[in-house]
Amino acid sequence: MTEPILSFDGVGYRYPETSRHALDGIELELGEGELVLLAGASACGKSTLLRAAAGLVPHFYGGEFFGRVTVGGLDTAQVGPAGVSAVAASLFQDPESQVVMTTVSAELSLPLENLGSSPAAAARAVEETALALGIDGLLERSMHTLSGGELQRVALGAALVTQPRLLLLDEPTSQLDPVAGDELIWQLRRLNEQWGTTVLLAEHRVERCLAASDRVVVLDRGALVCDESPHDFVAWAVERAPELAPPAARMFALGGLRPLPLGVKEARESLRAQGLGDRGGFDEADLRQPKIDDPEMQQRDERSPKRAQRFRRLLRPRRAGAAGLELERVWVEYDDGTGAGLPALRGLSLRIEPGETVALLGRNGAGKSTLLRAAAGMRSPDRGTVRAGGEVGLVVQTPGDYFLHERVIDELPGASALAALEDVGLSHAVDSNPRDLSGGERQRLALAIVLAGRGIGGGDPPAVVALDEPTRGMDRGQKDELAARLHSLAESGSAVLVATHDVEFAARAAARCVLLGSGQVVADGSTEEVLSGGRYFATEVARVLTPGARAVLPEQGARLLAERRTVASVA
Repeated sequence: MTEPILSFDGVGYRYPETSRHALDGIELELGEGELVLLAGASACGKSTLLRAAAGLVPHFYGGEFFGRVTVGGLDTAQVGPAGVSAVAASLFQDPESQVVMTTVSAELSLPLENLGSSPAAAARAVEETALALGIDGLLERSMHTLSGGELQRVALGAALVTQPRLLLLDEPTSQLDPVAGDELIWQLRRLNEQWGTTVLLAEHRVERCLAASDRVVVLDRGALVCDESPHDFVAWAVERAPELAPPAARMFALGGLRPLPLGVKEARESLRAQGLGDRGGFDEADLRQPKIDDPEMQQRDERSPKRAQRFRRLLRPRRAGAAGLELERVWVEYDDGTGAGLPALRGLSLRIEPGETVALLGRNGAGKSTLLRAAAGMRSPDRGTVRAGGEVGLVVQTPGDYFLHERVIDELPGASALAALEDVGLSHAVDSNPRDLSGGERQRLALAIVLAGRGIGGGDPPAVVALDEPTRGMDRGQKDELAARLHSLAESGSAVLVATHDVEFAARAAARCVLLGSGQVVADGSTEEVLSGGRYFATEVARVLTPGARAVLPEQGARLLAERRTVASVA
């Protein structure tokens, strides 16, 4: 029998100065040439499992380790990360901490130089990798000029360039736009099928990965609780862990439809077979507050309205008449290292009223982060005007930028620290090192640092709340809580602007969506209008149904399908 390329044999692990095991008795094997999706809630142990596979646990992180991990037949306890790197390449949640060179081409060349590749072989590998990932136009760019998504693709390129036998990826699409994210998953599938590369991929947005996966492995509090085919995983998730089920399957489950689809194609085929194809939509006013009339469907809807009520009680109404945010004909240009200059915003105009929740969408490099930085005064426009009705609270997309201390509690102002940590669900981590938190926990801590006593843990929020990719590392339940919090901040008078590539989150968090392209506004309209009318910047539910349905959430889709079933039964 062929030896597995990755094997966990009774593996347990506990980080230093913690009482809970991050991994608990893991038994897992990956065969040569498999593509396995690793799923689970935030802080369930996914990143730790990948670190153990890379040899970083316990060699780099310390702590208590037992059991055995082998990679390509090598015992990680004996060879460490350096030995594992001969077989496996890794990309973790924070690519900004993994890049070391000043230009993209130098970053991609470095792994090959370390292996002693000839200049010609290295140049060819860099060119082919850049073409495969769509970053060939970035090769001469300086690293500091890249957007978060561009940086993520470059870090992935550095992992792929040596053609490893095993790829260990921790949320590699978290900062990619919908097109780039989908393309990356299918590039991984092609690598897997054509070159036999084994892939272990941790992702919260399982809907974009299921069709390409051979198996799905689920962790819960460090223990392996599910190891099934994609179809069996979907059935398991709907019954046992609804927060992990993809949107189309949730829509079917809420509507009492079977079989549960793996993705868009299967969902459409199933609806056609059941005579529930497109019959039009319902009023936009009804979509604003999705409701489900069937009591059984209400029980299946795992969202808790008490979350939003709890957040509202923490906030006091702001004074009437506070201004929002306005950008008028704003131009921003960066020095990209080539001497030509790189326009990030091109005469952009945008107005956000107090109390609005707006999602800022667009491909990588479209100008979203630059717009937020200009709004917060971190980057003055070269031309044009930025006006805000008061203070702008900005949460950037790299939460580690906020961490200055060794304890979580010390990162926040004393008067509101405990209340703010409790508000974001981190009261258990007051004495933890911020850098030891999971990706989702770091995001929540950064939010608490920026808004402690100003909308989180009490107090009035700023006039403008701006967040840049705030959902990296968050599971669906945490995203729902964040969406409820943003609505509460808006109800207290803040103009809320959130840049995100996660269209499912945008559908819950925002009443209005603005799509950027090349530093300009391409589309600006209601969330239902923007997220149901396109091919890529559209939710999975919207892609299953038709643009005329104007349904973007599983609850909305389930209600529409229930209406279609009623019409069909009467007919």
